[in-house]
Amino acid sequence: MRHVDHFVVGGAGGGAGRTHRVWNPSTGEVQAEVSLGDAALLERAVAAAKEVQPAWAKTNPQRRARVMFRFKELIEANMQDLAELLSSEHGKVVDDAKGDVQRGLEVIEYACGIPQVLKGEYTLGAGPGIDVYSMRQPLGIGAGITPFNFPAMIPMWMFGMAIAAGNAFILKPSERDPSVPVRLAELFLEAGAPEGLLQVVHGDKEMVDAILDHPDIAGVSFVGSSDIAHYVYKRGVENGKRVQAMGGAKNHGIVMPDADLDQVVNDLAGAAFGSAGERCMALPVVVPVGEDTAERLREKLIPAIEGLRVGVSNDPDAHYGPVVTPEHKARIERWIDTAEAEGAEVVIDGRGFSLQGHENGFFVGPTLLDRVTPKMESYREEIFGPVLQIVRAADFEEAVRLPSDHQYGNGVAIFTRNGHAAREFAARVNVGMVGINVPIPVPVSYHSFGGWKRSAFGDTNQYGTEGLRFWTKVKTVTQRWPDGAGDGSNAFVIPTMG
Repeated sequence: MRHVDHFVVGGAGGGAGRTHRVWNPSTGEVQAEVSLGDAALLERAVAAAKEVQPAWAKTNPQRRARVMFRFKELIEANMQDLAELLSSEHGKVVDDAKGDVQRGLEVIEYACGIPQVLKGEYTLGAGPGIDVYSMRQPLGIGAGITPFNFPAMIPMWMFGMAIAAGNAFILKPSERDPSVPVRLAELFLEAGAPEGLLQVVHGDKEMVDAILDHPDIAGVSFVGSSDIAHYVYKRGVENGKRVQAMGGAKNHGIVMPDADLDQVVNDLAGAAFGSAGERCMALPVVVPVGEDTAERLREKLIPAIEGLRVGVSNDPDAHYGPVVTPEHKARIERWIDTAEAEGAEVVIDGRGFSLQGHENGFFVGPTLLDRVTPKMESYREEIFGPVLQIVRAADFEEAVRLPSDHQYGNGVAIFTRNGHAAREFAARVNVGMVGINVPIPVPVSYHSFGGWKRSAFGDTNQYGTEGLRFWTKVKTVTQRWPDGAGDGSNAFVIPTMG
């Protein structure tokens, strides 16, 4: 059986001697085991990071950018292999896995411009002969704790900006699909990064706690469920760390009466069911405004959803593949049970789905639920599977209120031809990322990603200029150079607002 070990200086061995199963979701077979580390292993990784980080921070930004450029080239050269490896452990189809890698690569491309984005500010003549300037300096050692659903993209969101800014980085990926993060670290070393700058440690809660408690780790970025995100944020901050912790989501798609329903249905098919719904930016709730809109939308959704092809991860004709583990498959089906018990109408039922020739795979068929209400637990909580819920809104005001009142505030979309309605919605909705006729509004790499409410803990978003701010600290210098006259005419005066 294949074994996935840590990627740390001094060799991959070490840790607690415990392992975790890595499934092949398409077949239901265990394909590998991954080592689970402990605090002692983390200590070794931190020691190596401390050794290499100061010299890396002193390396001029353009030389750091060259490593990023070479890393970018290596990812592009290995795109197919990375996607196939990712697909085999996660279950998402290969084209979707390529998208996972590509969206992470876009942040690496942004990080290649670190000489430009790292520049500080300068004020000439803030007072008599006095200049003031600021500089951004790295935190030192950063750590990332990443989820199973994007094992390439989210790690690159984190370590791309952190390392370009001059930090060393320790990544703890999900133990469910650990191989791609290790491969990324190998490619980064091949790109010319010094050994120890990017290391990968595997583990469960024991490793997470060790990261949050370690005094030499200055910043932690996390993506996962909201309960764990809150725990990570609270424990990390209590230990004096800078922490950003992204949580769960329940993204809504508002469909106005004037929307192009054919386009909406096409968008929903990908946004709700792509990657088997295992996305924090999936669109699992559609909100048609008015009963007529709801009926017309439902009529078009049914054949479109019934026409989705579920297949193994390497099936080029499949719209989506299996979910990641048997436990997650069971959890999704329990949520469908719950919705039905709460009074939702199961229009299309994906429970008990079996793929011929792959009966042991972790497949869930596409599911459509109608007559869902805000009081239902299945609406309030994140299902994280190929399940689309229809929540009918009487009018525009209710459509704004539904996502605004929900505990999660990651993303939302509105579908309309009316510019005023779109503008009003974007301004008023209480959600962090908004799409207008865009079903999955993940910002491009030179903006930033971040939700509101229980979707994010901390004040700084990921990647872009927000990511740079998170992984650096500002130092401001006020300077004066006397002319040497010695007659007191250049006595120092603190600049004031007057």
